[in-house]
Amino acid sequence: MNGRISRRSALRTLGAATGLYAVGSLGAGPAASSRYGIVGKQAPDISGTSWIDAQGRPSKFHMSELEGRWVYLKCFQSWCPGCHEYGFPTLKRVLDALAGRDEFVALGLQTVFEGFGINTVDKMREIQQTYSLAIKMGHDRGDPDGDHLPATMRRYRTGGTPWVVIISPERQVIYNDYHIDADRFIEFLTTKIG
Repeated sequence: MNGRISRRSALRTLGAATGLYAVGSLGAGPAASSRYGIVGKQAPDISGTSWIDAQGRPSKFHMSELEGRWVYLKCFQSWCPGCHEYGFPTLKRVLDALAGRDEFVALGLQTVFEGFGINTVDKMREIQQTYSLAIKMGHDRGDPDGDHLPATMRRYRTGGTPWVVIISPERQVIYNDYHIDADRFIEFLTTKIG
């Protein structure tokens, strides 16, 4: 060992030092297995066949909308208990704290890998309204007759739902796990964007 720290190790250290890694009963530290997540890699495209804007109107999405901004990508399924208990309230807390910051954007993405008849496009608007989430949301449906995994789950190697991905303005994934500590993330991002 020559004493050098790998890029991945440095990002894990950053995540731990800033509190980006989840704390509490939903896990601590980076994703439980290297099988999940792509911390330290460039953020791949985000898929979605159907999108709605912050007001629930049909919309489109392009990765260029994220250019030069901090991104909070919230992956969910409408029937996911953890999404309702932790994921959406955490997202709402982050949105309220960072409202009006042009350097920050949040997206919701329903990554459907099961319950295809329940986790439908129309559920996105219900979630927006239930949690007062004025953000763009997309629907990325897996193939019920194939391996079930939607494209974004494959690209980001997410482990299910709820799932949070944080992407830096340089389009690098700096966090990729089941849950995030809202207060620590808000503090971290506030120091980055002022």
